[in-house]
Amino acid sequence: MKKIIKKNFQGKNGVYVIAEIGGNHEGDFEYAKYLTKLAAQSGADAVKFQIYTGGTLVNKKYDPKRYKHFKKFQLKKHEYIELAILCKKLGTNFMASVWDLDAISYIDNYIQIYKIGSGDLTSYNLIKKFLKTSKPIIISTGLAKFKEVKEVINFINSTDPNYINEKKIALLQCTSMYPIPDKDANLNVINLYKEKFDINVGYSDHTEGSLAIEVAVAMGAEIIEVHFTDSRENKSFRDHKVSLTKDELKKFIRYIKKVKTLKGSSIKKPTLSEENNNHVQSFRRAIYPVKNLPRGHIIKEKDLVTRRPVKGISANNYYKLIGLKLNRSVKKNEYLSFNLFK
Repeated sequence: MKKIIKKNFQGKNGVYVIAEIGGNHEGDFEYAKYLTKLAAQSGADAVKFQIYTGGTLVNKKYDPKRYKHFKKFQLKKHEYIELAILCKKLGTNFMASVWDLDAISYIDNYIQIYKIGSGDLTSYNLIKKFLKTSKPIIISTGLAKFKEVKEVINFINSTDPNYINEKKIALLQCTSMYPIPDKDANLNVINLYKEKFDINVGYSDHTEGSLAIEVAVAMGAEIIEVHFTDSRENKSFRDHKVSLTKDELKKFIRYIKKVKTLKGSSIKKPTLSEENNNHVQSFRRAIYPVKNLPRGHIIKEKDLVTRRPVKGISANNYYKLIGLKLNRSVKKNEYLSFNLFK
């Protein structure tokens, strides 16, 4: 019996849409709650944060500036939990890139899917901690060579084969700059991942605007992660520049629905609209005599013509009639049937 694989990354509209608030709250908890409400109202499947403390993420000795930045932007333990509870009340999923391993103990009950950011693709000790939760994982692949992507998939498979067998792992094409030029989006990597790995594949966007994510969906991306803000105006933090607003994300989700409708079925057959309007008959040709033909006449190519509509013998049987003898006479433009021939 074929094993049924649970769809771990199934969005409300087919594509799983992640609104990445990340650090756009800039350490302001009230602002984080406000952004969460806007993101939920946009229709996103998940609202995503980054859970860290400056000291557990950055070595202060070697990068004091970045340490100071993350200390300023970090939220408190109870605030992350409140955001998770708020997401549930708003009917959306809470997600996070958990950069502080100690945080897993208190946030795991609130997370359905973990996210591993591009910077942690090579942090196998961290990845192993998430594998122990048995929860689905999404990995962004910015900064990486294909060899490194393949190696991390192999590591996951060797640690817990269920992640591959049950499609509990997903890869996102990503370029880790803010913003990136269009030429660095490299959306064709989506096709590479689909070809090489039998897992879910998507795209994490750092371009300006929504064209890249629209193209990614049309190419078959199953997950889209896009940064989210209330406004890009008068914001100095870099991530706001590559973020979409509520109205823009709502518009993108409408686009996803449209693409899903346009993709339709993979079964090739006449549609109801074609059949109901009789277009299969009226658009296609049948075989008709080009002149009156007597009984006993041997059919030649010059005796026949194909014209609309399909009445009698369809045009694809044209060469089957050549060389057959008529049982009775037929008139010019009379529709034909096979019982007229022997």
